[in-house]
Amino acid sequence: MISQAELAEQLDRARSHLRAVAFRMLGSVDEAEDAVQEVWLRASRADASAVANVTGWLTTILGRVCLDMLRARRRRGEELTEVGELDQLVDREGPSGPEDEAALADAVGLALLVVLDTLGPAERVAFVLHDLFAVPFDEIAAIVDRSPAAAKKLASRARHRVRGGAAAPAAELARQREVVEAFLAASRTGDLGALLAVLAPDVVRRADRAALRGGAEAEVRGARRVAEETATNAGRARFARPALVNGAVGVVVAPRGRLQLVLAVAVEGDRIAAIDAIGDPARLRQLRLAVVDAAPP
Repeated sequence: MISQAELAEQLDRARSHLRAVAFRMLGSVDEAEDAVQEVWLRASRADASAVANVTGWLTTILGRVCLDMLRARRRRGEELTEVGELDQLVDREGPSGPEDEAALADAVGLALLVVLDTLGPAERVAFVLHDLFAVPFDEIAAIVDRSPAAAKKLASRARHRVRGGAAAPAAELARQREVVEAFLAASRTGDLGALLAVLAPDVVRRADRAALRGGAEAEVRGARRVAEETATNAGRARFARPALVNGAVGVVVAPRGRLQLVLAVAVEGDRIAAIDAIGDPARLRQLRLAVVDAAPP
């Protein structure tokens, strides 16, 4: 039988792996740490005498812990963070270090974390464990309390959501992404000339009330005005990444992986013709979001 000291040593060896799995399932460094701690508590109370693969066993326990946490989060009905808090976050944050949660979210794929947040708890657990960490479906089935076939369907459904359904051919999406990337690069540096180069002369920016800052207008027209306004949003742009929005390349703004703002972008030729800034939680929930660079099914 594995002693407590041996189990603690095994857990310590597996900690980085467990944190990586938990972060992708929960999208929060603090919650991932809590989940790993709970794994230790449950493992220390269990009989591990017949366990051949300790890391796999700990991962299974972690899956159950994360599933419980995701279900509790859904029962609480957690709302998306208000966009107004984004500006406070921008003001507070200094340069991000390599261990910063924002850096970790970016390394994992900020858009992926956003899309994972749209999945049901069981779908998210099945997808993360199988598609990202190659856990077999018979092990996932025991975690989500389904048959292996049902667990496979959960992962397949989640995979379809993550990949999305593009509304344009791959070449068109690549062109859209190039334009959006150029817009984001110019936004992050506040480069007015580069913004004017990527905006159509008659571009229109619309925004719902939740997405507006201060006394900003709900609609702004013309490249010069839109560029000048965008140049003042460099802080927000640090948290922005391309994503598929209703089948076209747009932008998600998600500090630490939590969605706060979406830009639905209309690209015509090599310029942006329209931007719809969406911050209202009800509208955000109605959007079809997917990872823009996912491999086709």
